[in-house]
Amino acid sequence: MNRICKLFGIKYPIISGGMVWCSGWRLAAAVSNAGGLGLIGAGSMHPETLRDHIQKCKAATDKPFGVNIPLMYPQIEEIMQIVTEEKVKVIFTSAGSPKKWTDFLHQNGAVVAHVVSSSLFAKKCEDAGVDAIVAEGFEAGGHNGREETTTLCLIPAVRKATTLPLIAAGGVATGSAMAATFALGAEGVQIGTRFAMTEESSANEEFKKLCRSLNEGDTKLMLKQLAPTRLIKNNFYKQVEEAELRGVSIEELKELLGKGRAKKGIFEGDLEEGELEIGQVASLITNPETAQEAVKDIITDFEETIKNISTIKFDSM
Repeated sequence: MNRICKLFGIKYPIISGGMVWCSGWRLAAAVSNAGGLGLIGAGSMHPETLRDHIQKCKAATDKPFGVNIPLMYPQIEEIMQIVTEEKVKVIFTSAGSPKKWTDFLHQNGAVVAHVVSSSLFAKKCEDAGVDAIVAEGFEAGGHNGREETTTLCLIPAVRKATTLPLIAAGGVATGSAMAATFALGAEGVQIGTRFAMTEESSANEEFKKLCRSLNEGDTKLMLKQLAPTRLIKNNFYKQVEEAELRGVSIEELKELLGKGRAKKGIFEGDLEEGELEIGQVASLITNPETAQEAVKDIITDFEETIKNISTIKFDSM
């Protein structure tokens, strides 16, 4: 049996990323009901808002779901208390070291996966005792690894570095991409961009429409002095680009970014002054769809890809 399916108790080894301003209870429940693992993104929620989303997700699905928690969250102790009180059984951690919280989560009955961008951090995850690793390549949306390693290079490197169940992320939105990562050693995929654009995503509809109109090259990794973030090229992006080209200080860059810039763009729909985060693979997604339709299409494409590849033969020399 597939180790990711067994670990999380799911039908398909497909996880929806815990994305800020996109991953509320509706999306998490929809992905879980479709046979994958839905994640609620705690990164853009106040503690009591997170509790509300967890409770609504419990009411909307009887399938497993989880919560993604950025470990640099300012109220991390309160967040951890809430997920344990609500008996959330799957926790994905990111943006920090998993060493501090993994034992605590295990003691409270949760399975823990951690997101990394390098094989070095993957080894540290294994030492910290996590149950699975998400290896996220440079193509991903939102916050990204400083190494800028692509998924095609990252997955085999992480597979070589650890024996833990491995989930591929970054640039994965189709079944054929899922098959490619499996060929490299992955056992599951975490998909952000495609699910961020679905009907159940809490992102603003204007943001979704813009994402469906993107071409390859319409996003770029920026804000590397702070936290590398993949942005859609808009007026805010141009301001960041100009500032970075003239060697702006970290303090000035923080001032330019301000507070609530991602909320302004992704959730409120300010397509010019907002911080618009999305993955490179958005250029492949052009039609509106539900989360269930996305999961079904990904699995169908995966199975067809595997079947087609199995028929390829080469003449022996």
